[in-house]
Amino acid sequence: MAWLVYACLVASLASQAAATRGLAAAAAAGDPTQGFTAVSLGESNFELQRPYNVPSGDRYKFNGGVRQLWVLSSDKPHSPDSNTSPRTEIRMTGHDYSSGVWQFEGYGYVPSGTTGVSIMQVFGGGETATTLMLHVLDDGALHYYDKQVVEDGIYDRWFRLNVVHDVGASSLAVFVDGVEKLRVPGRGGDSHFFKFGVYAQRHASSCMESRWKDIRILRKD
Repeated sequence: MAWLVYACLVASLASQAAATRGLAAAAAAGDPTQGFTAVSLGESNFELQRPYNVPSGDRYKFNGGVRQLWVLSSDKPHSPDSNTSPRTEIRMTGHDYSSGVWQFEGYGYVPSGTTGVSIMQVFGGGETATTLMLHVLDDGALHYYDKQVVEDGIYDRWFRLNVVHDVGASSLAVFVDGVEKLRVPGRGGDSHFFKFGVYAQRHASSCMESRWKDIRILRKD
């Protein structure tokens, strides 16, 4: 078990230089946040969910503005009462919503080798738990659930991710580096919130990791 955690951390350090270059490129793209206003966020709005039997520092680090989250496919769920797959995720609190137009923004990074994992969710649906999930699969691409490709070549680079949820119109749009890459209908539900990190799905790699910075939640004026 310990060697898997060590392997995760070694891979992270090896890709840090490429990550910095990618972040600069992502920051130079378009701005889908025009017409939106950012809500106030403090550290209390970032609620960590991790395997229940390990300390937070064994699956999460927040250093230099970067949130690094990782989980093993052999880990326990986030609660002893849960039968869900392993996860280390941030659940955004204090800004759940049931109407209006809301947006998640963050700069993400996924190291090569991470696969079979959800890295971002819009939680809350009618007949499903979520309205949107973004998966990284073994083709190295970002997918809408395990379906169509949202963005190819997602590994080892920073990317700017914006997810817009128009509740009244039952519509979601996903932007990568300022370019709209997906528009899909909503899935109902009475209440929604945003999550990001790593949440194991089918055919998960032994170690899954994502990193995030500059997280914002915005709402339409």
